[in-house]
Amino acid sequence: MRLRAVIFDVDGTLVDSQADILAAMSAAFEAEGIKPPSRDEVLGIVGLSLDVAIPMLAPQSDHAACTRMVQGYKDAYTNLRLLQGADVSSPLYAGAREALARLKEQDEILLGVATGKSRRGLDKLIEAHGLAETFLTQQVADDHPSKPNPSMLLQAMHELGVEARDMVMIGDTSFDMDMARAAGVHFIAVSWGYHETSRLAGADVVIEDFAQLDGALDLIWSKANG
Repeated sequence: MRLRAVIFDVDGTLVDSQADILAAMSAAFEAEGIKPPSRDEVLGIVGLSLDVAIPMLAPQSDHAACTRMVQGYKDAYTNLRLLQGADVSSPLYAGAREALARLKEQDEILLGVATGKSRRGLDKLIEAHGLAETFLTQQVADDHPSKPNPSMLLQAMHELGVEARDMVMIGDTSFDMDMARAAGVHFIAVSWGYHETSRLAGADVVIEDFAQLDGALDLIWSKANG
């Protein structure tokens, strides 16, 4: 049996966490007395590790201030999650749970995540949504350079024992797409996330909802086999 790997981005792909992301970023900037970036600016960097994203949003700030804002963001995000619960503050997109269940039932498909979230943040999210047995590989920002560096996907290949041609990355940002390309794996873009689909023109397939995922995967792998 030929194993295949399907690796998901998290924020903007599996869960809609933008409300907490925007609120936490505003809190981090306001604590430094800096005007918070706009919604579009913040969503434009979702997927990058915080130590890369915040200096991009605050180019006028020195390293020490950016370091404080990174920690301020983490603290604010944690507090928001505690107030509501991760399942409420970062709800699964419609059809996500069902799509994961369909894929998990197929013995030849191995599931994973590659996310800019911290290990702590991912663990809380997985626990809140009851997905503890779903992902066989979990790549987080704590252990890797920021996307679009291919490190996360290369490590996932190693852990799962699959080749690049048998892996598909699914995400909503150009960072996900560029990471997939750098790792030599296929990429499916989702239209409901944080980057405009015009920034995802290099995707193998763009899907409009999770009901289209199975067909998109079949299309990619049929072409790869051909």
